[in-house]
Amino acid sequence: MTLVSLSGKQLARSVSRSVGSYGVDAPGAGSYVLIASSQGRQPQASTVVVAGEPVPYDVLLSGTGKLAGVVRSPDSGTAVAGAVVIVTDVRGDVPATERSDVLGEFTVTGPAPGPVTLAVDSPRHRPLAQVVEIGAAGTTRMELELWPGAQVRVTVRGGGAPLGDARVTLVDSAGNVVATTRTGRDGCYAFFDLDSGAYTVIAAGYPPRVASVTLSGTGVHDHDIELAQVSE
Repeated sequence: MTLVSLSGKQLARSVSRSVGSYGVDAPGAGSYVLIASSQGRQPQASTVVVAGEPVPYDVLLSGTGKLAGVVRSPDSGTAVAGAVVIVTDVRGDVPATERSDVLGEFTVTGPAPGPVTLAVDSPRHRPLAQVVEIGAAGTTRMELELWPGAQVRVTVRGGGAPLGDARVTLVDSAGNVVATTRTGRDGCYAFFDLDSGAYTVIAAGYPPRVASVTLSGTGVHDHDIELAQVSE
C-alpha cells in the first residue's frame, strides 16, 4: 500500500497483514492517492479524503488470470451459444461472469491464480460446476460439456378441447415436487432440464387426475392429460 500526494510525491507505504488489513499514516488532513498492488493481481489507485479521524477504506484487487474455453453438447458435439459462465473464488465472491458466443467459446479475465469454482448454465441443459486451477501465467483453457436435460411436454384437455390455466405439478419417484405451473391458452406447458427416471404428473383445474410418466435419456417426451367435469 502506497500513499502519494496529488502531485505524485510518495508520503507513506505499508504492507497488508495476513488477514488483509492494513494501515497507512497520512501527514495530515487532505486528499491523497492510495495505490494498492500485489503479485498476481491488478493494481488499483483510489483518491482518499482524510479528515481528523482514521478513515476506513477497503480495497478489492482483481486477479490477472485468464480462463478461456468452449462449451459443447456431448451428444451432438455442437456448440452451446449463450451459456452463462460464472467464476467464484474461494471466498464465494464472483470476480467475473461471461457468456459463450455463437461458437460456444468464452474468455474470462480477472480471476486470481489458484483454485476457483467454474459454473456453467444454459437453457434446456443440465448445469455444470467444477473446480478449475487458474495458472499464474498465460491462459487456462477448458473444454466443457453440457448435457441436454430431458423434457416433458404436457397438454391438458377438458371435454376434448385444450384446457388453459390448469395447474400441472411434476413429482419425482421420491415424492418431491420438481415443478408446478399452469397451462397456457393452448393447454400446453413443458418441463425442462429433467433427469432420467419415473415421474408423476398431476393436473388440476377440473377434478384432478394423476398419471405416471417415465423418462429415459434426453429429448422430448409428450404426455397428454384429459380432464373431464364430473356429471351431476
